[in-house]
Amino acid sequence: MASSFRASLVNDLFGDPALYVALPWERRALLFDLGDVRTLSAGSLLKITDVFVSHAHLDHFVGFDHLLRVLIGRPKGLRLFGPPDFIGRVEGKLRGYTWNLVEGYSLLLEVHEVHPDRIVKARFACPERFVRRDDPTPHPFDGVLLEEPQFRVRAVHLDHRIPCLGFALKEAVHLNVDKAALEGLGLPVGPWLMDLKRAIRAGEADDHPIHIAWSEGGQRVERHLPLGDLRRSVVRASPGQKLAYVTDVVHSPENAERIVKLAWGADLFFCEAAYPERDRQRAAARFHLTAAQAGCLAAEAKARRLAIFHFSPKYRDCPGELLDEAMAAFGRRVLP
Repeated sequence: MASSFRASLVNDLFGDPALYVALPWERRALLFDLGDVRTLSAGSLLKITDVFVSHAHLDHFVGFDHLLRVLIGRPKGLRLFGPPDFIGRVEGKLRGYTWNLVEGYSLLLEVHEVHPDRIVKARFACPERFVRRDDPTPHPFDGVLLEEPQFRVRAVHLDHRIPCLGFALKEAVHLNVDKAALEGLGLPVGPWLMDLKRAIRAGEADDHPIHIAWSEGGQRVERHLPLGDLRRSVVRASPGQKLAYVTDVVHSPENAERIVKLAWGADLFFCEAAYPERDRQRAAARFHLTAAQAGCLAAEAKARRLAIFHFSPKYRDCPGELLDEAMAAFGRRVLP
């Protein structure tokens, strides 16, 4: 089954954590962790609508400044989610700059701070020179950070000697286009199919018109067909896909239980693997996982695929050792 989420690590196995997840049908993207993101194009960064930060260690949050630099002057809103004290850390970043020439700019940052029992929120608006505006009413936290018709993002609190968030992204429904049926109706493949999927996910009525336009024999052809007819004839629905993302955690019974529950049945599980088994004690002292521990967690969670990352630079000359250990524990091929 083709993936609806186009997920890719921004950096190599030894680089800063940052997972870019494109949502093609939405023409938008999500970002999990905010390490160095300078390799992403401005176009890719401008697609980001939501950023989920596990914790504010330098290698997970240093990319904030670069992202802000690209977004400044754009008519855009950005939501950020992070652990306790996250709002203050965003505020500190913003207060490090002078904002006296931002009249007419409309960038709005909406920052969510995730506590075990509640979410508190603050807004920072560029026209107001990013003065902090706290939402006086906290919202109960039941594990769900963001829920839209198309997908849901869940989070759990994990232990990295500080609170650290793990995330799971779940598609509401997976939509495939039957190309043979499409050809039978004389309809082309094209960008209109994203509009069709978006309308289905949004729950539009059967009589909602779908505009289809293409060139044929040098002539422009246009048709308007009811959503219901297209849904029944060319779209095949199946259970939605799931991604999980976990990094910077100690291997403890409490963490393991929460990670397995979070990543249960994931189609793709991104999990840190900072150390090899020969340095298990060092991994525990640094509150990180070994590659074998990552593989065991993925196997216990019954994940279909595992991608490991965030290797310690100490092992730059032997990355294969970590990949082999994760593969042996997982029981199948591991994606680097």
